[in-house]
Amino acid sequence: MKTIGLIGGMSWESSAKYYQLINQEVKKQLGGLHSAKCILYSVDFAETQRYQAAGEWDKAGQLLGDAALSLEKAGADFIIICTNTMHKVIEYVDEKISIPILHIADATANEILKSDIRTIGLLGTTYTMEQDFYKSRIESNGIKVLVPNSEDRQVINKIIFEELCLGEILPSSREKYKKIIKRLVNDGAEGIILGCTEIGLLVKPEDSVVPLFDTTVIHALEAVKSALE
Repeated sequence: MKTIGLIGGMSWESSAKYYQLINQEVKKQLGGLHSAKCILYSVDFAETQRYQAAGEWDKAGQLLGDAALSLEKAGADFIIICTNTMHKVIEYVDEKISIPILHIADATANEILKSDIRTIGLLGTTYTMEQDFYKSRIESNGIKVLVPNSEDRQVINKIIFEELCLGEILPSSREKYKKIIKRLVNDGAEGIILGCTEIGLLVKPEDSVVPLFDTTVIHALEAVKSALE
């Protein structure tokens, strides 16, 4: 079994879900008392969020690059960054290490293609929905990406940072997300990417008439697949 290096803490709410999913899948595949060989480097989310808000992505990238290097030195065989947004700085991370990084958007695109879906709605932070670093990675697979309108994007982002990252799961916010998903479906979305690792804590398959692609689950299972190859 290979050792998984996890860069987490963004937020720790979803990082805990990663840890749970990875270990559950290892147990499922290997049975008995088996669990995952993994090392977690959990950053202070307030620091990375401050860099995001200030547009200081180089500093955020250096922070995660240092975390990745620590994981490599500790024995990790490959890295997963347990957040969608911070894949914006993956180049900073990659240049610091000699081990692979499993990109969350690549794993997600592969799952979408398996479902024969070619038009997908994207929910996430405003950075993920509005900037090109994530959407282009999905679109390079021949998948059209739809994003919510400006007002809906602000609602999604506010709920992520002011509720989900703090562990607050509110039914009223779930209803807001369901309405946004319905609007995306009306615009032609055949499925929805939960493109922030916290959204799956709030939105469940029964909340959508089209398939949901929970990036936390997809990324965690891809990590196990790589660890056990």
